[in-house]
Amino acid sequence: MIAPAANAKSEIHSPTKRDYISWSAISTYQQCPLRYFFRYIEGLEEKFTSASLALGGAIHSAAEFHFTELMIGNEAPGQDTLLSVFWDEWNSRSEAAAIQFGKAEDLDSIAKTADRVIEAFRASDFARPEGRIIGIEEELRHDLIPGLPDILGRIDLIVETDESLKIVDLMTARSRWTTDQAERSGEQLLLYVALARDLAPRKPIQLEFAVVTKAANPTVECFPVAFSQVRIDRTKKVMERVWASIEAGNFFPAPSPMSCPSCPFRNECDAWQG
Repeated sequence: MIAPAANAKSEIHSPTKRDYISWSAISTYQQCPLRYFFRYIEGLEEKFTSASLALGGAIHSAAEFHFTELMIGNEAPGQDTLLSVFWDEWNSRSEAAAIQFGKAEDLDSIAKTADRVIEAFRASDFARPEGRIIGIEEELRHDLIPGLPDILGRIDLIVETDESLKIVDLMTARSRWTTDQAERSGEQLLLYVALARDLAPRKPIQLEFAVVTKAANPTVECFPVAFSQVRIDRTKKVMERVWASIEAGNFFPAPSPMSCPSCPFRNECDAWQG
């Protein structure tokens, strides 16, 4: 792996004293300001996690192990090896917080889904990238925006070829993405452009989502994401506005039938009186 960001520090649970901010934190605030407050300022532990989230995280760990083996020159690991990595991560998550299963979900259905998804991943072109893998789950950190803490990004996969530097974000989803969906989800990748420019300053950067569906018939599809300085500047402006709202103490619930059922802070939200 390439060298990690220097002097990385733990996040400080204060809106004005955080020494870095991530896009996931910004996205959490956009989704629900009160959830951001409970997680990043109060530092509350999440009492449970959804089975879907745990499944996606365990698939990420299996993919990370696969690419690490390729990067150090080993053969691609087999199905049983990746399933073992998957269950190690699943068990680690279940020990940290209770796993909440959805309707028609249980451990047996998770096992079958994991087997299908990992098999589809191993058979995909994505699992055999062209070029040299130089980063896996790589943390990059820079002071990109005046007045904000450092921006921290964790990049799933970085591949260098003779022509370019490819930055890939691995996503797991219930259903297949469209090209438009990939383009509209690209803000995090746009920040990676600014964070990764020093890695290969003379090479153009390519951005890509690799989307793995957790379905009866899993698919693995890659979507290139176009970018321009205008789009990057717009993303930075979004972060500036969100950070200004955080510093101003604007925390409030944002009820959602999609997000609330899986939120680990439901009891705290119900008790919140402003």
